[in-house]
Amino acid sequence: MRYYSTNNTDTRVTLEHAVIKGLAEDNGLYMPEFIDKFDKSFFEEIGNLSFQEIAFEVAKKFFGDDVEYDELKALVYDAINFDCPVIAVNDNIYSLELFHGPTLAFKDVGARFMARLLAYFLKQNDEIVHVLVATSGDTGSAVANGFLDVEGIQVHVLYPKGKVSAIQESQFTTLGQNITSLEIDGTFDDCQRLVKSAFLDEQLNGRLTLTSANSINVARFLPQAFYYFNAFARNPQKDKNLVISVPSGNFGNLTAGLFAKRMGLPISRFIAANNRNDIVYNYLKTGKYAPKASVQTIANAMDVGDPSNFVRILDLYEHSHSRITAHIEGYTYTDQQIRDTIKHVYQKHNYLLDPHGACGYQSLQEGLKENETGIFLETAHPAKFTETVEEVVGKGNVPIPEKLAEFMKGKKKSIALSNEFNEFKEYLNKL
Repeated sequence: MRYYSTNNTDTRVTLEHAVIKGLAEDNGLYMPEFIDKFDKSFFEEIGNLSFQEIAFEVAKKFFGDDVEYDELKALVYDAINFDCPVIAVNDNIYSLELFHGPTLAFKDVGARFMARLLAYFLKQNDEIVHVLVATSGDTGSAVANGFLDVEGIQVHVLYPKGKVSAIQESQFTTLGQNITSLEIDGTFDDCQRLVKSAFLDEQLNGRLTLTSANSINVARFLPQAFYYFNAFARNPQKDKNLVISVPSGNFGNLTAGLFAKRMGLPISRFIAANNRNDIVYNYLKTGKYAPKASVQTIANAMDVGDPSNFVRILDLYEHSHSRITAHIEGYTYTDQQIRDTIKHVYQKHNYLLDPHGACGYQSLQEGLKENETGIFLETAHPAKFTETVEEVVGKGNVPIPEKLAEFMKGKKKSIALSNEFNEFKEYLNKL
């Protein structure tokens, strides 16, 4: 399959080029030239398949023309070696738990897949690839651990100083080896801007092979479609219309869901659940897209003021506001509303939410209609936000998984940088 740029539909590149480059040369994001649909019969049998089997069937639709089936199957099964179960919270709302991977966040799916796909392409040459990744929390840990000790790849994680949780920070600043953490004096949007600026700098690209592991890379966001199919397969109320609520920051997650719907997955509609960073929420209400500086919240992975992947949603729906709002509804929540939801669900349903999943749950609580059932994405384990969640549910009520406890034992190693591109470029030029 070929890929085009959202800034130039005449652009056509291979999957290998799109994965290694990450961002198109014209600053656009790559999109597949077509989206292959499943036959209806697939959805009649999907409940009999494991998550790995489902992921492989979806991966064949995306990557089967470019990667040999045996290689692709091995790649998928190695990356997706954990489950993403659907758990009942109340009578008609369910949680799709995406925190059972090695870093306990949904980004393990895309990051682990991308690491293996990139390594597959790098087998054919001896070059060193430098992966640049901006993170507001979970992306950094998922990418760092997904790429840890992968031959031929150096990872550089840019994160906003003081704006990620202590546990999240420990997951990518304590690894060493081929992982370098860059502590940026600014916001996530600054980190994202620095990464994009590096991709567009001719001098840097003349001497280094740079790529991104953010959801701007097709190998990161497309595999996230896997778990939407799994959610449908595990949904116990198939007699009702399915609504999926997606905690939304950079909008790669929701974009992957929209791709799944375009592939024939029977999802009635999506909800984009936002915190106070309400740029897309305002677009859905007004038809005007107006990026602005991000606001720091307790749902920090959603603190994005200019979501990169929204251009993919616009492209997918040919910039039609009416078509987009026919499939996506928006909600937005303050920190206090998020805390109230965590407390209510814990006390009434004995289910522990993280701040992002709380936005997803509450939007379903408010937005579900008659004859609908809802699944929200619980995108990270609540223990990754222990301080915030324990303030609501009480000290000692958030168990720390052993995997997270191990990360906390490591020693932090990071390089402090300003949010000025010249300083970041100087760092890269020393590599």
